[in-house]
Amino acid sequence: MSLTTFSAERDVARVGRDAVPFAKVTVPSLLEKKSLRQPITAVTAYDYASARLVDEAGLDVLLVGDSLAMVMQGQENTLSVTMDEMLLYTRGVRRAVRRSLLVADMPFGSYQTKKGAGVANAVRFVKEAGAEAVKLEGGRERRELIRRIVGAEIPVMGHLGLTPQSVHRMGGYKVQGKTMEAIDELRTDALALEEAGCFAIVLEGVPRELAKIVTDELHIPTIGIGAGPDCDGQILVLHDMMTMTFSTPAKFVRRYADVAGVMQEALGEYRRDVEARTFPSDAESYHLSREIRELMTEPSEAMR
Repeated sequence: MSLTTFSAERDVARVGRDAVPFAKVTVPSLLEKKSLRQPITAVTAYDYASARLVDEAGLDVLLVGDSLAMVMQGQENTLSVTMDEMLLYTRGVRRAVRRSLLVADMPFGSYQTKKGAGVANAVRFVKEAGAEAVKLEGGRERRELIRRIVGAEIPVMGHLGLTPQSVHRMGGYKVQGKTMEAIDELRTDALALEEAGCFAIVLEGVPRELAKIVTDELHIPTIGIGAGPDCDGQILVLHDMMTMTFSTPAKFVRRYADVAGVMQEALGEYRRDVEARTFPSDAESYHLSREIRELMTEPSEAMR
């Protein structure tokens, strides 16, 4: 048992010194941030506890990413995660979020085959999991699908550049948009996604100079990850920035805390306390009442 749900006290006492007052983030408010040149903050997280900390820290966007296949399930890439799994994780995050805009990744295979299935799966994220928007990868080939999802009253975030669901086509996780042809392709795709109705576009793994050009050309926000500081906002995976992964971080990851180190130290201390029988202490134990203890020490009738 763990006491992690909302309480009146917790709603009043926000977490951390930098906690901000409650102000719900919406698609229109993100578009307004673009026009006012106010940076957009976003983080990818996958569970109730993490999402609650992200939300209470005042970030604008919380993405339940299909990268959970790697971070939470230990898979080699994002391709194996299913719709049911994405819905399950999104539901948990939904219960934690009060302020941030909740966006859910549409997993591989949920929209690449039939447009009707893509719309239906987007509806499931909103209806069954409480998402407020969905994110999908791809450029011009997604225009009609995006129009149909937006037509179903569901906001869509696009994703260009290094698109993890295309890892096999790209031949690995490589920086995109490094040739003139690739630059033209990405710029054309970005404008197509805006025209189709996307409210924002994630730019991943592209040169800073290209990200700035695209950001300046669009009326909708760009959210960068490995795309330099000139995007309208930035997103990182929570586990990466907290050093809770088990591999060398990408060049663009800044580690803000060593949570894994703190956890390993705490777990080691716990093991030593248990082995030394210093945990739990008497103060950390429940006790019978004095009356019951006295009765237990008296000889029973059968023994008299």
